[in-house]
Amino acid sequence: MKKLGILLLLTGIMMIALGCYSWWEQTQAVTSNAEELYQQYENWDDTAYQQQLKSISDKQKSRTKLYQQGESVGKLEIPRIGTQYDVYWGTDTDTLKQGVGMYDSQWTVTPDNPGHVVLSGHRETVFTQLDEVKKGDHLYVNYEEKTYDYQIRKTWITDEEDRSVIVEKSKPTLTLTTCYPFDFVGSAPDRYIVQAELVSVAKNG
Repeated sequence: MKKLGILLLLTGIMMIALGCYSWWEQTQAVTSNAEELYQQYENWDDTAYQQQLKSISDKQKSRTKLYQQGESVGKLEIPRIGTQYDVYWGTDTDTLKQGVGMYDSQWTVTPDNPGHVVLSGHRETVFTQLDEVKKGDHLYVNYEEKTYDYQIRKTWITDEEDRSVIVEKSKPTLTLTTCYPFDFVGSAPDRYIVQAELVSVAKNG
């Protein structure tokens, strides 16, 4: 019995250690670099309303590329909280362990196409400060050698079963989703939503 007790104790310790390592590994997908972002995006805190691009020009439109699940596809940058995130293709469990995931669905698109781009991440690892962003803030998505500048229009909290969030849109829109409340222990019952509209596109370099 004593040996069994020791074995169970060691097993428990190993499971806790693996869980902690997994959490630490996910947090590494976030880079805090506020000063660099402030210099790179001089208008990030210009919250005055900017007109949404009604569509992406024909020259910019492209067929959605085929990516492997979990493949790196770009970066998300949020100057308000001074963070940069690697973005990966898909939102399955394994992909979200890597960092922020880009939805691959019949309702969503990649940034180089008109429509709805949706990015998701865990609240306890990558999106821990997402509730600090404000209406009018700018979010930047770097994808395929272009920077897509989105301005936040609204944030809200909704139920995890809400099917009105990830839907098809006719205009270029970016939505960020994560679980809510941020300080909830366990599987959070709600979702925190940030929705922004595309206001400009610039070629990198």
